[in-house]
Amino acid sequence: MSATLFISDLHLSDERPAITALFLDFLKERAAGAAALYILGDLFEVWLGDDAVLPGYVPVLRGLKDLTAGGVPLYVMHGNRDFLLGEQFARECGCTLLPDPTVIDLYGEPTLLMHGDTLCTDDVDYQQLRTHLRRAETQREFLAMSLAQRLAVAGRYRAESRERSRSKSEAIMDVNQAAVEAILRHHHVRRLIHGHTHRPGVHRLAVDGHAASRLVLGDWYEQASVLACDAAGCLADAVPSTHSLR
Repeated sequence: MSATLFISDLHLSDERPAITALFLDFLKERAAGAAALYILGDLFEVWLGDDAVLPGYVPVLRGLKDLTAGGVPLYVMHGNRDFLLGEQFARECGCTLLPDPTVIDLYGEPTLLMHGDTLCTDDVDYQQLRTHLRRAETQREFLAMSLAQRLAVAGRYRAESRERSRSKSEAIMDVNQAAVEAILRHHHVRRLIHGHTHRPGVHRLAVDGHAASRLVLGDWYEQASVLACDAAGCLADAVPSTHSLR
């Protein structure tokens, strides 16, 4: 039986061509035989708008289109780096853009899918910045800029984000347990799959006396992490590579 695959936090960019090459191989090989592929945010390190696709991303869009043309359903969720992915991108790739959060029926188990950044409620500075960047007015102003201006703004935000992260504890940048329990309770589900934190693992918890689980996807830095789910359950592994991912 074909498995449903989940990945996130690839952060594809020209600075890490080995990751792009590995991802394209993944699309041609393993993903081509999947029941479906879900990308839960931060496929790209930065997305400047559907009208400003960087040259290094063109092969990725072609690879995604080849996947969907071959009959594999593709679902993409916005991350904190590529939240400007829009309908033109979706049409060109043949994918479906998913709202965050989304509940799916995963082999009979209602499962909540998220990027995961909204669960990091202890990181107040980040949540305030996220609210600002997701405003329609902010995005309209950004998309009205020239490509050079967009690159400069995105570069500044990335540098500021790295600087802020250095001064924060790991606990602050991880998910808040109460937020996790609240979102599971709100959607009446007992399983959550998300990315964002780059801390892969399976976390067991109880919500209102019921057993629940939180499956965290790994990034594609040290290894190319994939979560494969079928009727028997979910198993995380890594895509083998003959190249250094650094």
